[in-house]
Amino acid sequence: MQQIDWIVLIGTLVFIVLYGTWKSRQHKDVGDYLKGGSNAHWWTIGLSVMATQASAITFLSTPGQAFHDGMGFVQFYFGLPIAMVIICLVFIPIYHKLNVYTAYEYLESRFDKKTRTLTAILFLIQRGLACGITIFAPSIILSAVLGWNLVYLNIIIGVLVIIYTVSGGTKAVSVTQKQQMAVIFFGMLIAFLLILNYLPLDISFTKALEIAGANGKMDILDFSFDLNNRYTFWSGIIGGTFLALSYFGTDQSQVQRYLSGRSVKQSQMGLIMNGLLKVPMQFFILLVGIMVFVFYQFNASPLHFNPAAVKDVKKSEYAGEYKALEVKKEAIDKELAATQISYSKAESDLEKQNFAKEIKTLNTSENQLRKQSVAIIKKANPNAETNDKDYVFIHFILNNLPRGLIGLLLAVILSAAMSSTASELNALGSTTAIDLYKRNVPGKREKHYVTASRGFTLLWGIIAIIVACSAHLFDNLIQLVNIIGSIFYGNVLGIFLLAFFIKFVRSKAVFIAAFITQFLIFILFYWAIQYYGGMDKVPYLWLNLIGCVLVMGIAVLLQVLLPSQNNSDDTLK
Repeated sequence: MQQIDWIVLIGTLVFIVLYGTWKSRQHKDVGDYLKGGSNAHWWTIGLSVMATQASAITFLSTPGQAFHDGMGFVQFYFGLPIAMVIICLVFIPIYHKLNVYTAYEYLESRFDKKTRTLTAILFLIQRGLACGITIFAPSIILSAVLGWNLVYLNIIIGVLVIIYTVSGGTKAVSVTQKQQMAVIFFGMLIAFLLILNYLPLDISFTKALEIAGANGKMDILDFSFDLNNRYTFWSGIIGGTFLALSYFGTDQSQVQRYLSGRSVKQSQMGLIMNGLLKVPMQFFILLVGIMVFVFYQFNASPLHFNPAAVKDVKKSEYAGEYKALEVKKEAIDKELAATQISYSKAESDLEKQNFAKEIKTLNTSENQLRKQSVAIIKKANPNAETNDKDYVFIHFILNNLPRGLIGLLLAVILSAAMSSTASELNALGSTTAIDLYKRNVPGKREKHYVTASRGFTLLWGIIAIIVACSAHLFDNLIQLVNIIGSIFYGNVLGIFLLAFFIKFVRSKAVFIAAFITQFLIFILFYWAIQYYGGMDKVPYLWLNLIGCVLVMGIAVLLQVLLPSQNNSDDTLK
């Protein structure tokens, strides 16, 4: 990195922190701190909702996912627009009518205190873990690529977020997320345009898509019911809808974003904005990864994208074996580039088919070399991280972008980490303060609860940093966050749906059903890991549907089997 990159990077991050702190420096009461005064416009809500979900993991992992596996991952988001409509029609009017600070307050009014507490604790567990991962994800990748100290990076990102989140609350989060999304959109657009510019002169965008399609990277829709394929149209529409309903409808990190709306209509319009833009945004980010793949069809790429793993093997006794694979790959790279040019110039369909077969053969040979390199890296260091999906995009940035833009793209990654982490800390602090602390320590002044909210936000920030410092890299970080959520979200969503729609079910049945369901989901997930041969292969989206159906079914069954239960169990409220 050059001096100009450091100036751009540090200047962007410092501006965001100082601006957010200054704009939200005064808080009159808990409502002002936790709901930003309830005066946010719909576009602020929409951008804040998108920024909360679009963490650094999105911009590091998603292009790498497309580079290796193509556009199929976009099916994961197909259920999101459906979920947005349902939340606008059902969830938002109820939350606003009851004027709640958190989603879980409603559960006490419908069931009882213990159900509210259990649901809040389930949220705190999964979101607390996910918050640590959103800090850890960019840290470990930047650490490996740039040689920065991993622990220091975790602490720096965590402290920057804590500064304005603790001082400014929800308003600080919303204000800074608008700036962060502007940086993110601008940076990704510049990266996309530069990739196209770096392609050979006679390779237009249309031809680039054709090249990607010839390599199977543009296969978007999969209508099969194969559970061995975790991303299909049906898993996206069904499992994705339930995941989005759970995340946007019951996860306080998202609910808090639209509770800050000045009216029901403003909140609804903000979520509709998210529903309309989220799928195209993810499609575009995946498309950036596809263009990186096309770029490396004409330019040499590393045998393995994780520089730390490569460094380990080159210092070992297996350095010769690895070097031999690199020589073979260099030869394939040259032949592949020449064949791709011939393919782009071919006029007849027969010529294109022949060149496409040759390209597929070359790419298959290259993938085999990559697998062999992984085996050698493992021999050199059994603890080395051999998955390199999350390193693809950052490698392209550091090795191909001009000075100044490298700093901008790194600012994009860190801004995304900060925006998502800020929302999560804000939600964790507010849930702890309102659902656990205030509910059990009532009667204090408003200033006391604002101070408590700040204290709990700080505490969760420290916990997130600790989780980040002790985490380990998974197969693909964007999947890990969604897997953690899917283990808990279905159960939580089912509790809310029982509260909304099945009025005869009472609190005791729901509370017992929630415990049974969570236990069964843990057992099912463990069995799936064994059956599918690893956590990275489990079709986790279906856990959201299964958890939701289980808790609702068990609760209804228990209510029928416990006819003596009546409204007396609600005296625990």
